Order: sequence, then C-alpha cells, then structure tokens
Amino acid sequence: MRYVRLPDLLVEISMARVNGTYREYMKMLRKKLLILDEWQLYSLKEAEARDVLELVEARNKVVSTIFCSQYDTSEWHQNLYNPTLADAICDRIIYNAYTIQMEGESMRKRKGIPE
Repeated sequence: MRYVRLPDLLVEISMARVNGTYREYMKMLRKKLLILDEWQLYSLKEAEARDVLELVEARNKVVSTIFCSQYDTSEWHQNLYNPTLADAICDRIIYNAYTIQMEGESMRKRKGIPE
C-alpha cells in the first residue's frame, strides 16, 4: 500500500521523467494499492493531466486506487485540464468505482489535529 498526496506524486512523476526512470517508476506504481489524497485540490496542468491519465490507465482493472477528494465526482471533470483528457481520466476512474460520501466536519477539527 502507498499513501501519497497528489501534488507530491506529480512531482515524483516529473522527476522520474527528467532522470530517465519514468517507465520503471510507473511500473512500480502498478503493483499495490494506491491512496491518492488531495485529489482535485488543484486544477491540473496539461502534462500533469497526461501523467494522471497514464497512471489511471496502467492501474485500471489491475490494482485498486482510492481517491480522497473534497469534491463530488460530478465536479472532477472541470479540473482535469481539458474535456478530452477529463473524459479519458474520469471514464477509467468513475465507471468502475465505489463511491463513499463522508458527511460532517473535518476529522482534524473534531480530533484537535492541527491543519
């Protein structure tokens, strides 16, 4: 299992591309459960959206991914750079997914954990 914030993962993918280990890094990401936190917290740039597409394509129907987001899946499309990439990414995520909606205030707030 691997837990990572999406912004951190995108930096890691970019660094792997620069240092020539992109294929090996992406292959490693296909091996175990991946929990992506802060999904959709920021709008993606084109290169980031393409990397996300490659990631979800490589993991689609192979290994599970948990997307943690403040936004409902109906809002994801608008933050994925352009409609074509957004369609491709969302098709691979949403249509084979279980969705769990959490209600209430932040656990950090409730438990006194500093944000």
